[in-house]
Amino acid sequence: METAPLAALILLAGISIFLVIGAPISIAVGLSSMTALFVVLGVENGVLTSAQQVFRGINSFPLLAIPFFVLAGVIMNNGGIASRLVNAAKVMVGRTPGSLAQTNVAANAMFGAVSGSGVAAAAAIGSTMGPMQAKEGYDRGFSAATNIASAPAGMLIPPSNLMIVYSLVSSASVAALFVAGYIPGLLWALACMVIVYLYSRSRPELRITRRVGFAEGARTIVAALPAMVLIVIVIGGILLGYFTPTEASNIAVVYSLVLSAIYKAIKLSDLPNILMEAARTTSVVMFLIGVSSIMGFVMSFAKVPAMVSEAMFSISSNPVILLLLIAVVLLVVGLFMDPTPAVLIFAPIFLPIVTAFGIDPVHFGIMMVFALSVGTITPPVGPILFVGAKVAGLGIEDVMRRLMPFFAALIALLIVVIFTPSLSLWLPGVLGL
Repeated sequence: METAPLAALILLAGISIFLVIGAPISIAVGLSSMTALFVVLGVENGVLTSAQQVFRGINSFPLLAIPFFVLAGVIMNNGGIASRLVNAAKVMVGRTPGSLAQTNVAANAMFGAVSGSGVAAAAAIGSTMGPMQAKEGYDRGFSAATNIASAPAGMLIPPSNLMIVYSLVSSASVAALFVAGYIPGLLWALACMVIVYLYSRSRPELRITRRVGFAEGARTIVAALPAMVLIVIVIGGILLGYFTPTEASNIAVVYSLVLSAIYKAIKLSDLPNILMEAARTTSVVMFLIGVSSIMGFVMSFAKVPAMVSEAMFSISSNPVILLLLIAVVLLVVGLFMDPTPAVLIFAPIFLPIVTAFGIDPVHFGIMMVFALSVGTITPPVGPILFVGAKVAGLGIEDVMRRLMPFFAALIALLIVVIFTPSLSLWLPGVLGL
């Protein structure tokens, strides 16, 4: 057998076997890629090439933004930010039907945006909103489903670590990706609010009757403003050219730390645990990026992207059909794989296909992040699904039925995002990105 097809076969078979036996995705990718290199290049050259590719993969200045955004998110998750955002969201949604559930959606979008983590949003906001909704007579399964379905909105609203990873493999501008995520991310939250409204409009008992006076509402918004200002500082500074995304991530850490100290929610003795939690999360992501670079080298050597392109073009040369097919593949991949490795593996495969049809890499990046974010709330892997269910004290089976309307709305919205490029590209165009 020729070396290129053999390398592709070893890579695919190895990853499949490791995943079946329950190995972590980073181990599956790393060992399979190294084995393929050993076979086609020899052990000595394979080891040398693997080490070079790992170093090349993580030797990137923009990637330094990830550990600092992760640290900022951990600080916010422990720093009293969530309760203030929840109170602000309650003022914003007012007396709409299902206002507590609507508050959950709005708070998740805001907290996910400032923390950059859907999992953190589901944990922090869900633990705050769950008991409040139960006290007001909300169905626990519906409350959990609302929290789970709305948490990934923050993965699209910047800053987003997943977009930084995509920019690494696509050469798309991080600033353009950040700005492009605003409208789809807000539409995600809006879709969840529509489902909540449809569920609650025939249940008048779910309407909060206490009016919030202007003075009280103004105080609540002002109390939450410092947290929301972080988004303005980070994104505004990047767009105005005052600092890079990596520098912005450092500013986010300092700002969130100072804010948490002002709120007296974090003590000096808490810092070692906060740093350790951020280090654990960062190490997993960076190791995965490193071993994915080995896999990228193997795929390039084995001409995997070209083979996938030929296979897809043999099915259809219609760009509409191909985009729908890619969307289906990404939704299925999201069932079994976290978004970060999925981006690292599939972006280099699909990008040549979509760019051949003139599709903007920034638009495709938003499409990819959106589709894979749906996977975070679907079994069997979905991290946000499991965290949200655990916070609510429910089993997965208790939540899935209530999640179905949200799935339908989000998949319909994904199709709209795919075939309406202006939703992703209008803001970057206006800002000259």
